[in-house]
Amino acid sequence: MLIKRDFYINGRWVAPIAGRDCNVINPSNEEPVAVISLGSEADCDAAVAAAKAAFPAWAATSPATRRAAVVRILEQYEARKEELAHAISLEMGSPLKHARELQAPCLPWHAGNFLTAFDTLEWDRPLGDHAPNDRIILEPIGVVGLITPWNWPMNQIALKAIPAILAGCTCVLKPSEESPLNAMIFAEFCHDAGLPPGVFNLVNGDGMGVGSRLSSHPDVEMISFTGSTRAGRAISKAAAETLKRVTLELGGKGANVIFADADDRAVERGVRHMMDNTGQSCNAPSRMLVQRGVYDKAVEIAAQVASETKVGNALEEGSHVGPVVNKRQWEQIQGYIQKGIDEGARLVAGGPGLPDGFNRGYFVKPTVFADVVPGMTIEREEIFGPVLCMIPFEDEADAVRIANDSPYGLTHYVQSQDGAKRNRMARALKAGMVQMNGKSRAAGSPFGGVKQSGRAREGGIWGLEEFLEVKAVSAWDPSQG
Repeated sequence: MLIKRDFYINGRWVAPIAGRDCNVINPSNEEPVAVISLGSEADCDAAVAAAKAAFPAWAATSPATRRAAVVRILEQYEARKEELAHAISLEMGSPLKHARELQAPCLPWHAGNFLTAFDTLEWDRPLGDHAPNDRIILEPIGVVGLITPWNWPMNQIALKAIPAILAGCTCVLKPSEESPLNAMIFAEFCHDAGLPPGVFNLVNGDGMGVGSRLSSHPDVEMISFTGSTRAGRAISKAAAETLKRVTLELGGKGANVIFADADDRAVERGVRHMMDNTGQSCNAPSRMLVQRGVYDKAVEIAAQVASETKVGNALEEGSHVGPVVNKRQWEQIQGYIQKGIDEGARLVAGGPGLPDGFNRGYFVKPTVFADVVPGMTIEREEIFGPVLCMIPFEDEADAVRIANDSPYGLTHYVQSQDGAKRNRMARALKAGMVQMNGKSRAAGSPFGGVKQSGRAREGGIWGLEEFLEVKAVSAWDPSQG
C-alpha cells in the first residue's frame, strides 16, 4: 500500500496535529491504494495561520512575479503529467486514456487561459475622463479556502488555485478525500516551482471537519466550493457568520434539446457526452429532449450507442468508461435506476446490477430510459452516473418549458441546423451556459450556472475577478504615480 505524506502547510509536508486515517480506494477493484489523514480543526487552523502570515508579502509582489510562478508550476506539470494522469485514474476511476487526454490536461488548459486573461487586467486605472482624479484599484481578497470535488479533481483545482495565486491571494485547499492524490502532486508542483511558504497550503479532510472549519474560519475571506447543492447550502450558512465571499459551482440536470433538423450525429454525440467520465459531470446532458417526429429513431440510436459503450478497468489502456467513484455512489445510482423502472420509464439499454463480466468494482451499465415523463424522480434529480433520460417534445415552446422546469441551471444543449432557432433557444434557456451543435465553449469562456447550480463564474477573466476586490479612490494625485 502506498503511504502518502500528510498535509502541505507553510512550505513543508507535516504530520497532522490530530485526526484519523482514511483509505483511498481504487474503484476498479475496491482495494486500498493509499492512506491519508483526515485533518482536524487544529490542522485547518495551522494552514490558515500560514496563509494569513504569507498574505501581505505575496499580495505585494508584482503581477510579473506571480505570473512567473504559475509558469513554473506548468513546467512541473509537463515533467510529471503521466504520473498525474495515473493518480487520477487510480483514485477516482477515470480510464487512463481519459485521464491523459482530458482530466490531467485541465491544468495547462485553464492556467494558459488565466494567463492570457491576467495579461489584460488593469490593476490601477482612472475611473474615466469625467473623473481624472478618481482611481479604480484591484486588490487580492485575502486568504481563500478552496474546496474541490472528486469527479474532475484537477480541473477544479486549476480553476481555483491558479487564479487565486495570480490574484495575489494565499490559499488553503481541501480536496475531496476520495481523490486526494492528484492534489498532493499539485502541492509538489507548487513547492518545486518555488512558491513562498504559506502561499499554497493543503489539508486533507472531510466536509464535516476541515470543510466546515474553513467555511466558518474568521481569517478566511472567501470560500470557493464545487460540489453538491446540499453541501453548497451548508457552506453558505456557515460562511454567513463572517460575511465571507462565497462562490458555488454546484449540480446540474442539463437538457439536450434535439430538434428534427439536427445533424445526423446529434443523438450519438449526446449519448457519448452523457457517458463521458461515467456520467460523473455536473454539466452532463442527462435529459435528452427529442422532437416528436424523430423521437422513435433517436431512442433506437441511443439504445444502440449505450449498449455498445465499453466498460472496463480504469488502469487498462483503450477507449472505455470506468467505474463510478465509490460504493455509496454505486448504490445511489442503482437506486435511481430501479426508481426509473418503478415509476414507469421504459428501459431500453443497461439497467441495474454490474455489467456482464464484472464481479467487483463500482461499475455501472450505461443506461438509457425512454418515455420519461417530466416530474419523474430520474428526470428531476441529479443521478451523477451513466443514466440518460429521453423525453419527447412537440415544438420549440414545449422544449423550452420542459428544459427550464428544473431546479438546476448549469448547462443546456441545443441541436439544430436553424441558426435563428438556436439563437432563440440560447436566449430562452435558463442556464449559465448553452452549448449548441456539439461545439464546446471557447478558451476563456466562464463556467458556472444559475438557480441551484450555484452562481460562480470560473475561468478566464471572470474567474480571476472572483478573487479580487475593487477599491474606489478619490482625490488621487496622478503626478505621484
